[in-house]
Amino acid sequence: MRDLTLPENRRKLFIEIALRRCRPGSGSSREFLQKRTWRRPVTNLKSLTEQTPFVVVGGIATRLYMPERMTDDLDILVLTWDARDLYRKLEKAGSKRVGELSIGGSTWQLPDNTYLDVIESQQPWAEEAINNPNIAPDGLPIIGLPYLILMKLQASRSIDMGDLGRMLGGADDNALEEVRKAIKTYLPNAVEDLESLIYLGKLEFK
Repeated sequence: MRDLTLPENRRKLFIEIALRRCRPGSGSSREFLQKRTWRRPVTNLKSLTEQTPFVVVGGIATRLYMPERMTDDLDILVLTWDARDLYRKLEKAGSKRVGELSIGGSTWQLPDNTYLDVIESQQPWAEEAINNPNIAPDGLPIIGLPYLILMKLQASRSIDMGDLGRMLGGADDNALEEVRKAIKTYLPNAVEDLESLIYLGKLEFK
């Protein structure tokens, strides 16, 4: 029995099940899968962070790369050495620290009563991601696809696996090559799993 507390084992189990059961075109319509929207408002993080470099990650970030799904989870990635200054700014703006994240970082209740997860990282890829964001329709800096794929591969929860399939399935060849380079560099033990997820994602578009 494999240890499913390990992300790589959960990922492989999901892929094995999906490869056995998925059939071409068995998901949503191609029109829906290609739709990109930014309908649900996001808290004005720029006013709270006051120039601290960050990128939006998690479910909100997926809006740029797949059909928008319902989520109120707001997550940002910051560099570890910028976190203390960011926390001072959040407190000054009236936010309250309410918990710690097991992956490094903390959860905050913002003045508008929404919750923000601040994920801290000092990995080289995190600095690259923060310095090279994509910009959302409302001006928020969003993590680039290669780094979002990397984070979701590392987490490998069931919701992450679904997001991975849809984002990879909708990505063009150039985007996929950038994803492959990032995973080969920063998460080489997931290279084979990435190719399986690309295959599964593309299968839904057929």
